[in-house]
Amino acid sequence: MIPRAFLRAATALLCIASSLASLAQSKADHGYWRAGSKTAASITGDIEITDAKIIINFTGFEIVPARTLTPAEVSAAFDADVNAGGTGTLYHLAIPADKRFLHKNTLCGTEDTQWMATFASGTGLQLAFFSGPAAPVFNIDALANSTDLCGTFTYAR
Repeated sequence: MIPRAFLRAATALLCIASSLASLAQSKADHGYWRAGSKTAASITGDIEITDAKIIINFTGFEIVPARTLTPAEVSAAFDADVNAGGTGTLYHLAIPADKRFLHKNTLCGTEDTQWMATFASGTGLQLAFFSGPAAPVFNIDALANSTDLCGTFTYAR
């Protein structure tokens, strides 16, 4: 028979290991990223993501993690292979419509930017920005017909 103290210790270790793995996975999009697409280079330039902010063109905006995206949602939003690995996260944020970035560009035209989805895999990061108060729906049909999708951007380390 296995002693109760051993079972408690083993359970505690599994919980800690699971929490650390979850924490590491959710931070895959954190850090400094260089603009890797023409869209990113012409609107945001390089960015940085921390626990509490996204920094675009030397201006920080608070972000709040909403949830982890499923592999199917990542595939729909970023045309990624669901078996390729990587992590996706949906964040809530508030970037005013009148905030200008590089070349006097905005993220969502005349709408406030309220959501950001990330997909980090290896040394690459993709972002999608959304307007609208409701969280975006991540399936191919919904995204194809969405009026809230502002744009997608690609970055690299």
